[in-house]
Amino acid sequence: MKKIITFYKNLPNWVKSRYSITAVVFFSWMLLFDQSDIFTQMELRSDLEELEKTREYYKAEIIQTNKDLEDLLTNNDNLERFAREKYLMKKDNEEIFVLVYEED
Repeated sequence: MKKIITFYKNLPNWVKSRYSITAVVFFSWMLLFDQSDIFTQMELRSDLEELEKTREYYKAEIIQTNKDLEDLLTNNDNLERFAREKYLMKKDNEEIFVLVYEED
C-alpha cells in the first residue's frame, strides 16, 4: 500500500487534477466501451474496403455487359447466336439436341 501512496505522491500535479482524471476516464470510455469504440471502427473500415472492392468488380461487369449489349444490338449474327445458345431458339426446319453431361 505504501508503494501506491508514494507513486501517487510522485506524480505531477497536472496528472492528479480532476480534469485530467476526467479526460482519461472519458477517452478510455470512448475507446473501449462506447457504441463506436475502436474495435467497431476497425471492423467497419474493413467492411468498407471489402465493399469498395466488390463495387469495382461490379463496375467492370457493367461495362462488359454494356459492350456485349451494344454488340448484340448492332450485329444480327451475334444476336442470333446468342438466342440459340442461351434460350435454345431454333428455326422452323431445325431440331435441337441438348446434351447434358452427368458427373459420377
